[in-house]
Amino acid sequence: MQVLLAVGVWRWLRRLGGAGLILLGLADNSLVPLPGSVDALTIILAAHKKESWWIYAICATVGSVIGGYLTFRLGRGGEEVLKKRIPKRKVKKFQGLFQKWGFGSVMVPAMLPPPVPIVPFLLTAGAMDYPTRKFFLALTTGRGIRYFVVAYLGQVYGRHILRFFARYYRPLLIALVALAVAGGITLLALYLRKKKKDKKRSPAVRVA
Repeated sequence: MQVLLAVGVWRWLRRLGGAGLILLGLADNSLVPLPGSVDALTIILAAHKKESWWIYAICATVGSVIGGYLTFRLGRGGEEVLKKRIPKRKVKKFQGLFQKWGFGSVMVPAMLPPPVPIVPFLLTAGAMDYPTRKFFLALTTGRGIRYFVVAYLGQVYGRHILRFFARYYRPLLIALVALAVAGGITLLALYLRKKKKDKKRSPAVRVA
């Protein structure tokens, strides 16, 4: 059932074209990312309409930046938000990377393909009160480079890429759905564990 729903959503996004890329980019940079989904749709659209490849690159970038900014704003809650969204043992690691690299800690992950995660860096940038203007510049630069390269490759090698997707379309889609479900379950488990620990720490309320 989930696979059929995902297939329907995927086809709907393809029909939307650039607007579908914006929506998918927004979702991909949320707290339940869909690794590689924006890249795949960008390639497919650029391969179908080669003359519009640069428009699809812009749409993918815009959607990703909007979604990334929403996650960045969520991180403004400080370290407590990081501990709720990122495993505690990794919070200091991401904070250390951000303190060391700053601009690059947002731009470089934004350029790199899966399995490099982007959400922890977006949240960390927000939690550490990174200037909004610099954040936009870093994220837009990284995502722009990535999706312009992806879209260009899509329009150059479109026929071969479409043949590949036609052959492995369903397995890839199932893999993406599985990753999204796994991400959602992981986040829910982390949230419930944190809630349980907070309840244990809170002192019992005495009734007079």
